[in-house]
Order: sequence, then structure tokens, then C-alpha cells
Amino acid sequence: MPTRTKLLTLTPLLAFALAFAAPASAQDTAPPEMSAEQKAMMDAWQKASTPGAQHAQLAEHFSGSWTTKMSAWMDPATPPAVEMGKTVNTPVLGARQLRMDYSGMFMGQAFEGIGYSGYDNVKGKYFSSWTDNMSTGMAMLEGDYDAASKTYTYRGEMADAMKPGTMTPIREVVRVVDKDHHVMEFYETRDGKERKTMQIEFNRAQ
Repeated sequence: MPTRTKLLTLTPLLAFALAFAAPASAQDTAPPEMSAEQKAMMDAWQKASTPGAQHAQLAEHFSGSWTTKMSAWMDPATPPAVEMGKTVNTPVLGARQLRMDYSGMFMGQAFEGIGYSGYDNVKGKYFSSWTDNMSTGMAMLEGDYDAASKTYTYRGEMADAMKPGTMTPIREVVRVVDKDHHVMEFYETRDGKERKTMQIEFNRAQ
């Protein structure tokens, strides 16, 4: 069973919650009054953790079940390998994030992956994470949304299996076509040159 000290190290918000939720003595049933600094901290964490318009927008654009068409380029000079699949996107953690469960084929092998997307109120940035059964790592990206083009653009790095110890810059672009269609394009930068390595077309399942 974790000690009170260990629990208090989880997050400042949890620390305050535990402090004010502690059993009161028989003589004093009222919770202690917060100082101005404590109240400011609680207010800041409340603002940081409350879902807003950006979270609702992500759910509106992407939640639900989708069929997918994945095109992958091992060599930009050759035609892409094309595989079909499906994904289910589910709001989680009180609609603070959207979880993607993907399944299909890749290069003739069963392929499954899990991704999370959301909006960080503190950073003012959208984020995306991805891990799958063909990797032991996780890609983390941050980005912004352009309302004019209805496009999310994320940037980050991923470990290069061909060059252990080095990181490859990556860019992910997700364009919302309409409520039933969106397209994800994935780019990698190698030797100073960016090239498109993957595209997934999502169509809402009927």
C-alpha cells in the first residue's frame, strides 16, 4: 500500500486534494482555509485540467469507427504498398484525450497500434502519441490546428532503427475533409531531405 508521502508526490493537484480530504478530528470538522497561494495553485490546476473547445473539436472530427486505406512508400520512386484496415477512436479520461485503436495489415503482417491525441491547456498545443506491435518505442509529437484549411500539423522525432542512437525528424499532417472523411500524411526527414512515407485515408464506417 503506498504511503501518504508517496501519494503526495503524484501531482500538486492530488497533493492538495489529499490534504483537504484528510479525516478531520472530532473537535474540528471544518476543512482548513486555503491561503491565497494555495487557492491560486488550485485554480491554475483546475484550469489546466478542464476540457475545452479544442477537446470537443477533436472528438467531433475524429471519434467513431473508421475504415482505412494505408499507402506506404519504402522508396519514393516505386509505387506504395496499399493495405486496408480499421480504427476506432474513443474519447477517454473525461473527454480530455482521444484514443485510437488501429488494426490491419502492413507489409503482409498483422499490424495493430494505439495512439492518443489531445490538447494541452498549459502549453497551448495539440499532441499526438503512437506505439504499435512493430516497435518497442513510442513517437510523441506536438502541433497546431489551422482552421482555414482544417488541418492539424504535428512535429516530433522518432528513433531510427537503422542508426541506433539517432533520431529522425517527423511531421504528421491530418486534414479534415468533412465529417465522414479525413486524411493523415506522414513525413520523415533523412539526410536533410523530407519525404512522404505514409498516407492513411479514413472513411467513417456505416
